[in-house]
Parts: sequence; C-alpha cells; structure tokens
Amino acid sequence: MDASGFNALLGTDFEGQPVSDVEDVIYEALDDPRHCERVPGLAGLLNDHSAQERERFLACVALTTWAEPAGFDAVIDAARDPERAPWYDVLIDRKFSVDNSFAQLSLAVSDSDVLAREKKTWALRTEAFRSLVRIAHREHFDEKLGDLLDAQTVADLLPDIREVVARGAAELAVRRPQRFDLATQLVDLAAAVATVDAATAVSLAQDVLSHEAGHRALVHAAAIVQRANTPETRQFADYLSTVGDDGVRAQAKQALG
Repeated sequence: MDASGFNALLGTDFEGQPVSDVEDVIYEALDDPRHCERVPGLAGLLNDHSAQERERFLACVALTTWAEPAGFDAVIDAARDPERAPWYDVLIDRKFSVDNSFAQLSLAVSDSDVLAREKKTWALRTEAFRSLVRIAHREHFDEKLGDLLDAQTVADLLPDIREVVARGAAELAVRRPQRFDLATQLVDLAAAVATVDAATAVSLAQDVLSHEAGHRALVHAAAIVQRANTPETRQFADYLSTVGDDGVRAQAKQALG
C-alpha cells in the first residue's frame, strides 16, 4: 500500500505509466506543463512527517528542479541546520561515507534555471543557492556546487562565497581532521568566481592552498587559469607549477592554452 501517494506522484510518468527511475519523471517534467498538477501532492508529501525520509527527499528534489517555491524553501530550511534535515544521511557518499543529500539538492537548484525564469522564482533560486554556499565549509557537495553556480548567481553571492571560503580556510588552518576533501571543495568555489572576478578567485584559492595544497586541490585550482586570462591568473599558473608535481604542472600549462 502506498499511503503517501509517492507512486502516483513520482513513480508514474505523465502518460500514467509506471517508471523504474524517479529521475525520468523529474526531468521529463521540465518540458511537460502537466507537472504542475503534481505540485500540491508533492508539497504535501514533503511536509508529511509520517512519510519515508527518502520519499520526502525526492519530493524536495522534484519541487526544487521544477522551480517551485516549496522546493526552494525546503532547501533553505534544510541548510539552516543540515544534520536535522529529515533526509540527512539518506544518501551517503561512497568515497567519504558522509551525507550526500546537499550535493543532490545543489544539482536540483541548478537544473531549475529555465523554469525559475518562466515561473519568476529566480530570486528564490538565488536564495536557495546562497543557503547552500553558506554551509560549504561543513557539508559535502561531491564536487558539484562550484561548477553549478552560473555567472549571474556567482555575482549575486560573491560576499557569501568570500565568507565561506574564509571560514573553510580557518578550519584547514587548525589542522583539524576533515570528513571530506574540504580544500578542493573550497577551491572549486574560488574557481566559480573566476569568470566574474579573476583577482578574487586567485586570492580565495591561494588562501585555501596556503593551508592545504594537496594534489587534488591544486589540479582543481587550474580551472581558475582556464576560465580567465588575466595577469593574476597567469601568475597563479606559475605558482601552481612551482608548488605542484608534474601532473599539476601539466594541468596549469594546458589551462594557459
């Protein structure tokens, strides 16, 4: 028995046929206005404390991908106290064995871009991204968050990105054991800034790398050089080549073109 109505909401396509993968329904909806008929039911499921955590999480993913206020609001609420989100630890990252739900929510926020403009919920989309950026020093985003931020959103969230990178760098400075690769996650956020403000991107990355210059973080930092050709990024490429190994030097050279 499907007491929550989940199967009708996300287990059935818009022609009434059962699906094996919920993502098929979520992404089909981007081109099918009939998804709006399911929004009230999904909002109810999202707030149903008796429903399974997985079902509530997928309801949030669907509503967020569909640029619905209920989805964005749920993301913002979850980010206020991540470990108390009803679905926390429903998804576990295989590499680090930590919660992976915020990585998936960041993807959902990103995928809402077209519908957010159509539904005029872009401002809420920006606030959802802001809430996720603000916890990037403590929650794992599986290399997604930095790459998912479009230029307009980066410009709007630049103070928040600066602040969270500073917080993360402070965490790295005290040499406290990290649950995941925080340095690379912060470098990815710095790289997201490159097309908007190259000098700031370099400064943020150097702040992180001054505390933790591991191979993976250095390789990811080469994206800053690739995305912006300025005196600052060319000098940064020299820095990467100086402190990195042969693999890092190859990445920096390739990024310079």
